[in-house]
Amino acid sequence: MSTKHNFSRRNFLKGGLTVGAGLAFGNLMSFIDYRRARAQSEPIRAAMSSAGLAGSWNAQGQDAAMYWANLLGVEVTWFDGEFDAAKQRGKFDQIATESWDFVAVQPNTIGTLVEPIQAIIDAGTAVIDMDTLVAPLDQLQEMGVLTFIAPDNMFMALSVMNRVIAKMGGSGKISHIGGQPGHTGAQARGQGFLNALAQYPDIEIVDDQPGNWDVSQAAALTESVLNRHPDLKAIFADNDDMAIAARQVVENAGLGDQVVVGGVDAMPSALEAVANGQLVATCRNPSCRIHGWAVVAGAYAATVGLEQARAEIPIFVLADGPVVTAEIDSNPDLAAEPWKLANYGLSSIEGQLWLESQYIL
Repeated sequence: MSTKHNFSRRNFLKGGLTVGAGLAFGNLMSFIDYRRARAQSEPIRAAMSSAGLAGSWNAQGQDAAMYWANLLGVEVTWFDGEFDAAKQRGKFDQIATESWDFVAVQPNTIGTLVEPIQAIIDAGTAVIDMDTLVAPLDQLQEMGVLTFIAPDNMFMALSVMNRVIAKMGGSGKISHIGGQPGHTGAQARGQGFLNALAQYPDIEIVDDQPGNWDVSQAAALTESVLNRHPDLKAIFADNDDMAIAARQVVENAGLGDQVVVGGVDAMPSALEAVANGQLVATCRNPSCRIHGWAVVAGAYAATVGLEQARAEIPIFVLADGPVVTAEIDSNPDLAAEPWKLANYGLSSIEGQLWLESQYIL
């Protein structure tokens, strides 16, 4: 792809602007203004794909991507990965035969999209990797992927597990419902689950199986483990959709007071479940940042040219998010000094919901 958007960068790039460094406010606004003024005359054409729109995290990410695409005058064609690596591969074989200004992807499984993505990159098109690795990091760089925008999956799992373990009292039986085995984010969450338990010999893992992001599978796994271990004390699921499905099975079994459940993503439904005590904790995997930043990075590369974008945008951009619990630090001795309290002695849930509704976090 040749750069067709002739943009004078003297002011826009003043100060060494990089997307990865967080786009200085004035410069980002300048870029948005520039793109909005030229959206009709110089549209940017993009292909985007997530692992599966049946997942609430992926659907929210699509909404955020479309929001940012509208701001920047980007025409997005979405290719649903359908939580099926073979189907997503077939769609990328199609994508590789067409012309795009940029492509952004959250792969189902590491390694399955390497060949068509390499063809897309070799044609001069910017590719942004979202959330999970297309290929191992060294290969990703060799391929020429523009940037990898992702959360710290180990941190998210460990943060939630710390709350789960505390509720368990450091002992008892626990089960783990994983994501897709080839999804590097799920692999990292599984490792975070194990790392959290390393110092607790009195906690027994009685089940550890992939739920493949599928709520029906998660429910079936929960029913099975409860039948075999009616004294189960906790469940950790790799995403909120599966955690909420597991929690419903726990409540149907009349074990709501016995079994604590934690998940990852901090989706609105999970935040409400944390607030009402159904989930002990979740951690924000910021789909709005990941998908929105991917659109910004892709539109920027389409505007200034791929090589210039590669020189300015880091290969890895961390999209971080907080752990969320229902607990409020309300020490009355610190009421006059709320800055010494966690979250200023307030709940973060309402703010999280607002940020997500605005496609900010």
